[in-house]
Amino acid sequence: MEIAVLLYDGFTALDCIGPYEVLSRLPDTTVHFVSVDGGVVRSDTRALAIVTERSIGDIPSPDIVLVPGGPGDEGAASDQRVLDWLTRAHESTKWTTSVCTGSVILAAAGLLDGLEATSHWASYDRLRERGATAVARRFVRAGKIITAAGVSAGIDMALHLVAEEAGEDYAQGVQLAIEYDPQPPFDSGSPAKAPPHVLEFLTAHFAAARANSSAAH
Repeated sequence: MEIAVLLYDGFTALDCIGPYEVLSRLPDTTVHFVSVDGGVVRSDTRALAIVTERSIGDIPSPDIVLVPGGPGDEGAASDQRVLDWLTRAHESTKWTTSVCTGSVILAAAGLLDGLEATSHWASYDRLRERGATAVARRFVRAGKIITAAGVSAGIDMALHLVAEEAGEDYAQGVQLAIEYDPQPPFDSGSPAKAPPHVLEFLTAHFAAARANSSAAH
């Protein structure tokens, strides 16, 4: 089974690396990090670079597609080459998946029209603008499409996918292998739980970051 993880400048690292750590443990599976032209792609912090040894043209029909999110998502969502590849690949994928605002890119390709989907909580409006029904869940399955909420939710989504492919016992083994046993020091991981002043600050921060990213493109 071939898995294609789409990268673009400005992706968020854990969006793809978290699910990669899970999905790469599926038996008889090869994971390819791909980009439009191949080569070096930098994360949103610019501190991390990943060499994508394949271009999207090299992997036209992956079994699983994974699209991470990040501040560079609007650039990817407006790149017709990305949208065309996603549309064609989706025709034959077994699973088409996203993490965080990667769902915005799937929506831009027309893959989420009329479907329930999730994303980072600060981007629900962007999903709705592109025809999806945004819901606040850790991950959402709509047929063969699975969208995960922000960043860390990609691990949950990937474990669900492993259970679908290899059974719950195998998925629990993967969870144990990576010691995924979250016990965060704060209970502030969703808008419903975060203190109001923290939510207000983050909302303003994301709005400003999005405005700067849009201006850059």
